[in-house]
Amino acid sequence: MEAWLSGIFEQLPLVVLFVIIAAALAVLVKGADILVDQAVSLSVKWGVPKMLIGATIVSLGTTLPEVSVSVIAAIQGAPGLALGNAVGSIIADTGLILGLAVVIGRVPVDRTLVSRQSWIQFASSGLLVLVCIPYLRMGKMFSHGGRLPQLVGFILLALLVVYILRSITWSKAAPPDAIAGSTVTIDKGVRPGLAILGVVIGIALVVIGSRVLIPAVEETALRLHIPDAIIAATLVAFGTSLPELATAIASVRKGHGELALGNVLGADVLNVLFVSGASAAVTKGGLTVPPEFFYLFFPSMIFVVTVLRVGVSRTKNQFSKAFGFILLAAYVTTVVLGYVVPGGSAPTLH
Repeated sequence: MEAWLSGIFEQLPLVVLFVIIAAALAVLVKGADILVDQAVSLSVKWGVPKMLIGATIVSLGTTLPEVSVSVIAAIQGAPGLALGNAVGSIIADTGLILGLAVVIGRVPVDRTLVSRQSWIQFASSGLLVLVCIPYLRMGKMFSHGGRLPQLVGFILLALLVVYILRSITWSKAAPPDAIAGSTVTIDKGVRPGLAILGVVIGIALVVIGSRVLIPAVEETALRLHIPDAIIAATLVAFGTSLPELATAIASVRKGHGELALGNVLGADVLNVLFVSGASAAVTKGGLTVPPEFFYLFFPSMIFVVTVLRVGVSRTKNQFSKAFGFILLAAYVTTVVLGYVVPGGSAPTLH
């Protein structure tokens, strides 16, 4: 879709591009508002913690851009893009998006729910690294790379089903006070079907807004002679994570920081099980893993999720703003390394 839009935007005057950017931002913000309000309505109506709603329904929707980009890239023979999209999204979601959410708003921490979900996030990230290692030729891992087998892709998709089913079980076992504190006025007679439709509409607006915004901004930046390196490090770096970013900002702005936290944790798990799994499953022979993943991108991913895991273990009721800056610093570190490490490339961190 971006390539088609880029071709159209190249023919438009600069002033029209500014109008398109403004309209795309408006659609993005409105979609995020609808998504958050309807997700919170479902949380209250069903008695499910907002963090679990964020980790399942919301994260499934906001991860769709990563899934579409990675699967198409895998089919077209671009394994580095397919896997880099998943790994880069985990880095951006955890460091940049959650870091911003913690800095600009309040992100409560339910120790039981968050600790369990963050362990799943940490374990799934580690699992992705383990299944890509070429155990029969580990001496050549940093020069020839590895492979994510097609069979493992199907296994990851099976684990995705298990994860969703377990999340449903956990939601049914949630204590009544887990949904306390909602600042949104909820109609007790709200129909779950209409609320789900609202979530779908919100997700659609967020995805459409982000898909239009990125090529419009890229074309505008080129017209204004902004260097390619800056475009890569800023626009491309978090392009497919824009839905999570919009949702996180809308969530904390409305006083539902736990929804933003759940969305990030759930999206990270889905980037491993859904995005990477589907990409490998549709590729005969699996995904080839370039060597730079082993000496740069995988270590960067593990570093960022480890920072979050340590932060969760040391947090009682709410993330501090200082911890938000730590997450942001961890993200900036990985982006800088993408430029200074030989073979690194910031554009894959999206």
